[in-house]
This record gives sequence, C-alpha cells and structure tokens, in this order.
Amino acid sequence: MKIKIEVERCVGHARCAAVAPEVFSLDDNGFNTTEKITVPEALEEKAARGARACPEMIILVEED
Repeated sequence: MKIKIEVERCVGHARCAAVAPEVFSLDDNGFNTTEKITVPEALEEKAARGARACPEMIILVEED
C-alpha cells in the first residue's frame, strides 16, 4: 500500500496520527509533513483508518 498526502492542504487536525502514529509524521504544529508513504503490510489497516480519519480527505490510499 502507498499513501499520498496533499500536505499543502493539511490544516493540522492531526487525526491521522492519532489513529496511526507509526505511519503519519507531523511537525510541531500538528501538520502532516510526508507527501508519500510506503506502508508496511502490518500497518496497512491502521494507515487506512488514519486516512479515513482526515476531515479534509487529503490522504489518498493506493492499493498495490
């Protein structure tokens, strides 16, 4: 699984990292800082839940 994040549209809710802190990296102000992530298989479900938790819907999941 790969994840793409439109970081320029992130408003800092930090819900993605609250659900999956092992997947999503935030800066000191709570903004997502990583545009692309290759998710390890063991974290795919958490990553998908973190993506769904984003109220701005800027986290796009691409299945392999």
